[in-house]
Amino acid sequence: MGFLSKLKNSFSSKKDHDRYLSGLEKSRNSFSEKIRRLSLNFAGVNEEFLEELMMVLLEADLGIHTAQKVVDEVENRALDQKLKSADQIEECLIEVLSDLYTQEDEKPFNENKEGVTVIMMVGVNGSGKTTTAAKLANYFMAQDKSVCLAAADTFRAGAVDQLAQWAERLNIPCVKGRENADPSSVLVDGCRYAKEHQMDILICDTAGRLQNKVNLMNELAKMRRVVGKEIEGAPHETWLVLDATTGQNGLSQAEIFNEAADLSGVVLTKLDGTAKGGIVIAIKDQLHLGVKFIGLGEQLEDLKPFDLESYLYSIGKGFIDHEEN
Repeated sequence: MGFLSKLKNSFSSKKDHDRYLSGLEKSRNSFSEKIRRLSLNFAGVNEEFLEELMMVLLEADLGIHTAQKVVDEVENRALDQKLKSADQIEECLIEVLSDLYTQEDEKPFNENKEGVTVIMMVGVNGSGKTTTAAKLANYFMAQDKSVCLAAADTFRAGAVDQLAQWAERLNIPCVKGRENADPSSVLVDGCRYAKEHQMDILICDTAGRLQNKVNLMNELAKMRRVVGKEIEGAPHETWLVLDATTGQNGLSQAEIFNEAADLSGVVLTKLDGTAKGGIVIAIKDQLHLGVKFIGLGEQLEDLKPFDLESYLYSIGKGFIDHEEN
């Protein structure tokens, strides 16, 4: 059984497969259509084909460095394995994307077995950070976890109230400070509340903008220190929330945040709103960070744990189905 057939069989057994297909529709329509068009004129893995493949990958938002890796690897495997047909090259392409993403072992969720697990959410304003914190709370509640929110994005007008409204809707506690209050003080209060009430998960919404980049990074570093003093090992996870529609610009944001916040993963929002779903591969290749969750719609339940097989099948379904017909 070939790689694509295995991918399809695995995908059909996943419980979220329909949501993946609908959420990645724009990326699939764009990527699959361009690959199929490229395959119709296929005359071998020559310079012209490789240049056109590079353009497809760049348009899918893999970025120049990652796209070049993919093109080089497709060329090498085609030569080594004597691949001749367009169908073989399409299968090779998806397999290369899979291997590139999984080049490093994924670390499992760092759950604190001894008490509260603290998750810090970081990212720029407009990335969907506050809404994502609420969606994550909903996800963990569905796992029978008790969840508390800490509204530490005190510098964005309305952010505290926004998270408090989500908490009320979800019927969970939200620890908040006054507008323009010290964000770290809110996290201290949040940690103490979560410990006192024996909560399983504390999700911390943090500042996305201060007077300048240095101030923001200093504040994030301070927040990490204070939660570590309150709860051993905290923060157990620090996830960067990235808006998928910003594409390669998001990667430069990530590099800055990683310096101050020691990121452990990425939550990619609004993936349903872009045709450039290749950003997933670029994040792993260029930042060496796993994508933990992806946003596939507006509803609370539309934040899904990232699954590589579901992602690959969903963006490649157009030409995978073609090969089987």
